[in-house]
Amino acid sequence: MTTKLPTAVRDRALQIAHHEMGHYVVARALGFATGGVTLTVTKDLRHHGGASITLVRPISSMEAMKAYLEARMMVLLAGAMAQTLPSKPSAAKHVDKPKATAILKGEQGAEQDYAKIRELQHLLRNITCQDSNPASSERITAQLKAMTDRLWGRTQAIIEDQAGTISELAVALVDGMALVEQWGRAADTYEVVWTGQMLERLRAVQAIPS
Repeated sequence: MTTKLPTAVRDRALQIAHHEMGHYVVARALGFATGGVTLTVTKDLRHHGGASITLVRPISSMEAMKAYLEARMMVLLAGAMAQTLPSKPSAAKHVDKPKATAILKGEQGAEQDYAKIRELQHLLRNITCQDSNPASSERITAQLKAMTDRLWGRTQAIIEDQAGTISELAVALVDGMALVEQWGRAADTYEVVWTGQMLERLRAVQAIPS
């Protein structure tokens, strides 16, 4: 791990790097084309991260539509799950479900993922369930929960199976962070940009199973 970053910045950067690499790895495992990954953390711990994922995919049937929506929801769930993976190499790599749920519903940036998941949940339920009477609120709630629990389980299985790869990529991403010189004011931002081409050359990325 790089020694250039203050401890608090490094710790925050590792959390967000795990989050973005969770999106990235699960997207690749589910057949989405991927691009670059970026990470920015300031000295006062404000942060921004991004993983470029191509959402273009041919959909020729209703079954393909269902599969696409499920895969997209899984990619969105993956970030918060991966963020809960321990950074220490010796620690067991398991998803902390309560913590991941809190991240999704909190105010750390993942609330945008959660909002998208909620929209897609209802779209998928409307496609798969014929009883769409708004008055059947309890039944609809149960159907949404069952759907989410199933996709959560599938996503968690991928995250834990690929936890070593996610952590390896997250640490390497943070190792590449550098202090950005800003003309006219003190530099306070550490950042790293990995292009899609850079990632494609990494053995860890090439080894991600589809």
